[in-house]
Amino acid sequence: MDREALLQRARTRGVNPVVYWIVRAILQPFFHVWFRLQRIGREHIPAQGPVILASNHRSFLDPFVIAVMARRPIYFVAKKELFLVHPVVSWLLSALGAFPIDRGGSDQESMATARAVLERGDVVLMFPEGTRVRPGSLGRPHRGVGRLALETGAPVVPVAVIGTEAVRRGWRIRPHKVRIRAGQALTFPRVEKHSAALAGAVTDRIWPCVELQWEWLGGLPRLHRAAVIGAGAPGTGLAVALARAGLEVDLGTSSPEQAATIGRAGRNDAELPGIPLPDGVNVLPAARLELQHHDLVVLAVPARALPAALAADAGRIPARAAVLVVARGLVPPADTLPTAYVAERVRARAVGCLAGPGANGALAEGAPVVAAAEDELFLAQIAGVLRAAGLEVTTTRAVAAVELAGTTASAETLAAAAGSVLTQRPRRPRAA
Repeated sequence: MDREALLQRARTRGVNPVVYWIVRAILQPFFHVWFRLQRIGREHIPAQGPVILASNHRSFLDPFVIAVMARRPIYFVAKKELFLVHPVVSWLLSALGAFPIDRGGSDQESMATARAVLERGDVVLMFPEGTRVRPGSLGRPHRGVGRLALETGAPVVPVAVIGTEAVRRGWRIRPHKVRIRAGQALTFPRVEKHSAALAGAVTDRIWPCVELQWEWLGGLPRLHRAAVIGAGAPGTGLAVALARAGLEVDLGTSSPEQAATIGRAGRNDAELPGIPLPDGVNVLPAARLELQHHDLVVLAVPARALPAALAADAGRIPARAAVLVVARGLVPPADTLPTAYVAERVRARAVGCLAGPGANGALAEGAPVVAAAEDELFLAQIAGVLRAAGLEVTTTRAVAAVELAGTTASAETLAAAAGSVLTQRPRRPRAA
């Protein structure tokens, strides 16, 4: 069955009720036993009328486990390649409410199908991230869900699912706790002719509610606020890059005079001349940083200055924050690697480092950097932020190798130093 026929079936005929309810009758008890499925907030999903479910996406199993939250069939998009595996697979997916989307091209036909499903009063499941995001915190949403909410006026129920990313190892489905939580529905006025900016604004209203469900379930929060201690070229450049990625950034200087000078000029001409600071960067003395309110603390000072910086600030770094070290050289007097030195003295949830030629200057878009951390969730999280800033990021868990090679001027040399541990994408964490 070709793509147009599959879309037409979803628009007109919908699910095959016999197949749908038989499959659900098999899967639901399996999910409860094998995944110890916990469903929270089912009462927030209306029993009648059009509904959009907006959820994060961690696994191919997500549509099927989320489906048991509702007491009626749901429809969802799936990448078109799944419908090309085998005619039986294509027929079964269509019978269960899936319809194809071309992720590499225009989604106009798929969006039209979703509108048709909603207009007849059914439920559509949307994954605003656009693809599976794992591990780490949630990804950034596309504005399609906001567009669909405006064009149909259907209520949007924020949903989060956690645990599905850990159930599959190859083709083996392992037992692992899966939890789903639905929040209260959001409603928006119907606007047939809307701007992209308005659709984006609606999406920006929906997605924090999904993040709220995610964090309630124990998911890793997204990085919102960063404190950069050290207003040299590396610290200033990283502050600019983090602000470009959408974070609120406090840049801590060594003195009130330096903060006043940078603040008046709107740039740090002594270190990065001609590069303006974005509006999202607030400059103040490091001693005045309220570190307890930050998700990320960056130590961008020379290795020889780390002891003094930690003596002043280590006790103020909260346990929920992560620390990123940008320091070349060894820490005196014992010639300790910077990240190891910091990890022994802070109570942060994770400590990593940033190196490479791009980490020592302006960090313009496309600049190469190497991010290293033993904590895979933090590694995925910081890599996502840096990529959102437009940087070319390589990741590795070989922290010591990266720091020992940090005196080189080549990202390729750093990558080679990390050896076989180096990866372009962090490995999935083992299930607890």
